[in-house]
Amino acid sequence: MKDGWVASLLFVLPSSMLIIGFIFFPFPLSPQQHSLLLIPLFASLFLLFVGYLRKSNGKLLRFFGWIIFAFYWSTQPSSLYFYENGDIVNAFICSAGVYVLVYFAYKEIYSNAPCLRWLAGTASISGLTYFTVENIPVLRNGLINLVAHQSAFLLSVFSDRVMVDGNMIWYGKDYDLLLAHGSAPTAEIIFACTAIQSILLFVGMICSLNSKLSSKIHALLLTVPTIYVLNLFRNACIIFLSGSRIVNMNIAHNYIGKTGSLIALIVLLFFILKILPELNDQLSCVFDLPKMEGPAERFIKDRVVRR
Repeated sequence: MKDGWVASLLFVLPSSMLIIGFIFFPFPLSPQQHSLLLIPLFASLFLLFVGYLRKSNGKLLRFFGWIIFAFYWSTQPSSLYFYENGDIVNAFICSAGVYVLVYFAYKEIYSNAPCLRWLAGTASISGLTYFTVENIPVLRNGLINLVAHQSAFLLSVFSDRVMVDGNMIWYGKDYDLLLAHGSAPTAEIIFACTAIQSILLFVGMICSLNSKLSSKIHALLLTVPTIYVLNLFRNACIIFLSGSRIVNMNIAHNYIGKTGSLIALIVLLFFILKILPELNDQLSCVFDLPKMEGPAERFIKDRVVRR
């Protein structure tokens, strides 16, 4: 009976969080709601970071960290969907992530998997850095404008029909319309277009490992500039495809751009695994978490066997 309750809770708890998020935190979030959500966000990341640092007795801190972190993300799917022009991919990943984070919390109680500590380090190091930059306007806007101008520069190498103003870029037919009688920009570079998420994800993954410092530095020097430069080419390609009317922005950004980014990150990950074999051990541990039997796994296994 206990196993069934635990298994049910792994579905009911994140589902309830998502329902609460959709009802009480619809898009657009008010400034008060945004400020309020910073409390559970940074509290969860702080708990995960302290739990990561405390090797012997950090499990309870990480448990509560994962739960609170899951609650924060349960409030974000609608914002990700509407703010990024109908980006269903990110909204789906965010919703699925709530279930995954609750599962990590469950595993903190019912397993001794070493990768849970590494995951907490990855999430806290990357998350604390990312959300700190995002919530300091001078840093956020400076990075956005830098990426916008550098992306526009890449386009200008191949065509003079490009203009950048702050974080807005006009290219191709939109540039022609702008000169004729005004036009909305082809693209507006936002914080998500800077690749800082991917960069900091790799930084967190690498820095959380128990590896030689020289190997970590080598891996960071390979990943950070590579991701940054590839993202500039990604932005330029998306703007080119949309501004030339080859495809619309939705297809260029949400499908072509994201597919290209995913392939590039997977290839880059293989190179990092050569430099840091310890990363392979942690990733293997993460994928083996369902094999480490606990109440939920026993309940599901018994149900499957009975059928």
